[in-house]
This record gives sequence, C-alpha cells and structure tokens, in this order.
Amino acid sequence: MSLHNKNIGIALTGSFCTFDKAFEEIEHLLTEDANVYPVLSFNAQKIDSRFGKAADFYERLKQLTGRDPITTIEDAEPVGPKNMFDIMAIIPCTGNTLAKLANGITDTPVLMAAKAHIRNNKPLVISLATNDALGMNLKNVGALLNAKDIYFVPFGQDSPESKPKSMIAHTHLLKLTLESALEGKQIQPVIISPF
Repeated sequence: MSLHNKNIGIALTGSFCTFDKAFEEIEHLLTEDANVYPVLSFNAQKIDSRFGKAADFYERLKQLTGRDPITTIEDAEPVGPKNMFDIMAIIPCTGNTLAKLANGITDTPVLMAAKAHIRNNKPLVISLATNDALGMNLKNVGALLNAKDIYFVPFGQDSPESKPKSMIAHTHLLKLTLESALEGKQIQPVIISPF
C-alpha cells in the first residue's frame, strides 16, 4: 500500500539516542509524499541531552514537516474527534510510554494522541526503544502485541551481553510496518535478532 497522501502522526518520546534514526524515517516518509504530523512527549520537547537540544529537535521537526508539533494534551485530544491521522507511529516508544499505553494512562501529548487516534479503530505503530523490554516491561509488550489495532516495528536485542533486557526496533522497517498496518497486518517476523 502506498503512503502517498496518507496523514501520518509521528510521535517522539524520550529515547534521545534513537532520534537520528527517527528523523531519517520521517525524511523517508516525506519522500513518499506522506503528510507527517509531529507529536512530542513532554520529555522530548523539554530535555536537552548529549544527543541534542530539545529546541533544535522541535525546529527540525517543524522545518521538515511544515507543521508545528503537537506539544500539549489539550492539542492532542482533537486527534480523534477530527479524525486527523490515517495511521500513527510512536518512534521511538520508550518503556515508560509503552507501560502507560498498555495500562490506559494518558498523561502526555503522545499518549493522548494515541488514545484519541485508536478510538477510531485506526492503526497505531510502536517502534520500541527500551532497556527493560525483557524485564518489567515484557508483560506490556505482550499485552500490546495482542491488542487490536496496535502493530510493532520488528525489534530485537540491541546489546545482549551488556544490556540483556534491552530491545530496540529496526527503524528502517518503519515504512513497511506502516504499509502492512494500513492493511491490518503485522509485519513478520516481529522479533529479529541479532541486531
């Protein structure tokens, strides 16, 4: 399925070490003539890290997409009633966001946008990036793998020797995952190792 002219919500949460890959995928979506609507979690819009300044990420998103990112819960809530997106992806999706999503918590713009989006029975794609996917968050990964309208970018262990519970998405598969999710299919295999 083509992503041409599809309205795609792209939400970034605070796994800052994966932002470069997320921005690469946003650029790929734009070359497909997709309409990208950025959403930022509170951490993604406020925390400066060794990977870059929050204000720079905001400006880069705005320049790439031509749109101001959604940065408040109030601005994220209309995503559902206005039927804004054909599909939405959380890239990267931290363990914190994953756990809250699995447990129905909507205390950030990303989570509110996701909740508002899936109320319309439209696909939500998760691009995982968490150090505890095989730890405390494993139950949440399992819950969301079995949830209606939720799809995963294939993921694997990124550093099994030094971080045995950590898993991260193969972000280069975002486009294929989006295309499959729009057809109601989970791209396979879901778990790809080694990274």
